[in-house]
Amino acid sequence: MSEQIDKTGSLEEAMAHAKTLLDRDPEQALSQLEEIMAAVPEYPPALHLQALAFGALQRGEQAITVLEKVVSLNPDHPEAWRLLADHAAAIGDKEKSERAYLRHLQCSAQNADLQQAAAAMITNDLPIAERRLKAYLKQAPTDVAAIRMLAEVAVRVGRNEDALALLEYCLELTPAFSGARYNLAVLLHRTNRSSEALREVEQLLTEEPKRPGYRNLAAVVCSRIGEYERSSQIYQALLDEYPQNAKVWLSYAHVLKTEGKREQCEAAYRGAIERDGSFGEAYWSLANLKTFRFSERDIATMNDQLQQPGLELSSRVQFYFALGKAAEDAGNYPSSFDYYDQGNALHRSTLDYQRAQNTRRAKRMKSHFTASFFQQRMGMGCPDKSPIFIVGMPRAGSTLLEQILASHSQVEGTTELPDIITLAKELRVQAGDDEMGAYDGVLARMSPEALHDLGRLYLERTRIHRKTQSDYFIDKMPNNFLHIGLIQTCLPNAKIIDARRHPMGCCFSNFKQYFARGQSFSYSLEDVGHFYRDYVELMDHYDTALPGRVHRVIYERLVANVEAEIRSVLDYCELPFEEECLRFFENKRPVRTASSEQVRQPIYQDGLEQWRHYAPHLSSLEAALGDVLSAYPQAPVFGSGE
Repeated sequence: MSEQIDKTGSLEEAMAHAKTLLDRDPEQALSQLEEIMAAVPEYPPALHLQALAFGALQRGEQAITVLEKVVSLNPDHPEAWRLLADHAAAIGDKEKSERAYLRHLQCSAQNADLQQAAAAMITNDLPIAERRLKAYLKQAPTDVAAIRMLAEVAVRVGRNEDALALLEYCLELTPAFSGARYNLAVLLHRTNRSSEALREVEQLLTEEPKRPGYRNLAAVVCSRIGEYERSSQIYQALLDEYPQNAKVWLSYAHVLKTEGKREQCEAAYRGAIERDGSFGEAYWSLANLKTFRFSERDIATMNDQLQQPGLELSSRVQFYFALGKAAEDAGNYPSSFDYYDQGNALHRSTLDYQRAQNTRRAKRMKSHFTASFFQQRMGMGCPDKSPIFIVGMPRAGSTLLEQILASHSQVEGTTELPDIITLAKELRVQAGDDEMGAYDGVLARMSPEALHDLGRLYLERTRIHRKTQSDYFIDKMPNNFLHIGLIQTCLPNAKIIDARRHPMGCCFSNFKQYFARGQSFSYSLEDVGHFYRDYVELMDHYDTALPGRVHRVIYERLVANVEAEIRSVLDYCELPFEEECLRFFENKRPVRTASSEQVRQPIYQDGLEQWRHYAPHLSSLEAALGDVLSAYPQAPVFGSGE
């Protein structure tokens, strides 16, 4: 073949033959392409076909390597950029995928305005990109490629509803536009519309079942909605294609953790570390199992990584948290606090949390969601009794309560459902006010029918998380305490349980926890103390405005007298006592939170006073808590919200 190409110049015939082989025999196509490239090294068209062959054979890592070579040789190769974006999506590298996708847009666009808009998006100059796209769409209003680009701009500036409308319009114009459907599925997932996201993903997979980016998105969505076995199977298949990719190993480990497969989970986290020793998230994920203990070698390796100047900030933060946990397990509390403090300070530098905003939100809720507000809406909302909300501070025992209740035959445990928070955000958009919590006026104007529909919408959106026919289900999103006014107004018969833990123990437990997302208040002792105070004040208000509506469980009382507290919770939920609730640790249900391993063990008291080891460092926390600390477990006297 090499000699034939050299002597006869039959390169075009050889390439045509390779293309013919590609569909029916990718291995044979690879052999043909190797001969072509022996004669014509670094030939982009042949390399592109080679990447396609590797993809067809599900050898994703080799495909990525070849595609990167293609775009280095020919930076304007649109199809290579598209394929690279898809493979990057499959391994969870969102930044690389987005960057490659934008280069694809830039290279494939025939119009100069679209090329310039794509270039502006690559440099994140979004105002210029938006102006160019809108100007172009005035001349060509049905150009779906431009509409899709404008939707991407809308996503980046936080206008999700605009983006959804644009993508849906794309699909009205061109139902077969898989690129727009993929973007729509991603956006639906990000905005917690899981059932709709799954529907779009399923359609994409029907069209291209082997496409790696689609399968990764399916795994992510399935994990969100509780289809862990399917998610795990997809990740296993992706590992066969990308065996050296640390992020795929990490995603697979997360699902195994949720399923309670401890040994396989640890092995998968180790698999991520073996492939990327600087991957701080894998080390923190091991520490976050809570019952895991690092070896001396692990500790030395983490400290060595912290000395590397090029270490990513997120990995550096998570190494600090992991080392804090390791030192805590060793009983070296001064060193442990130092690590936790450094990790918190570094992560806090990336945030823009302002505690005054949360305090204003709590006070706004107190002043608007009054006893008279609720009395005027008596009998309104959706009367369904199935939701049981567990609210409160994170790290206050909500997962334990969920595990206990989910062990009852009539109750299904789900996870920390984002749907109430999503409804609150959607109402805030209607209010046209960016102030946190600014949706009270929207609720106040709603008719009885609208309030009923709002409660029904919550039930419809959460249905996908329910896998049994149980009469009741649990939504244990702790931060829903901020939205009790919303819950009461649209779901007046839902149960609400407030999980409360000693202020020092709870706040310090938050301080030493690196959260996957959110909880920005937790990275400063002062901030977490003020947040706890806002929480107690708001809950005290609802105790007055809605007397007896919220059932409070004090964690220390639960640990001291398990059966009595469980019986009290079941009485509040109008459920008969069942012995299985005492043996909650035998429940094999999936658990996604940081306490997943702890709730698979009997209740123990060792952790109650753990914060006292750090007492010399916690004076700022004590000061922030003030009389909330001295009054615990009662609330101090706060000002009236009427």
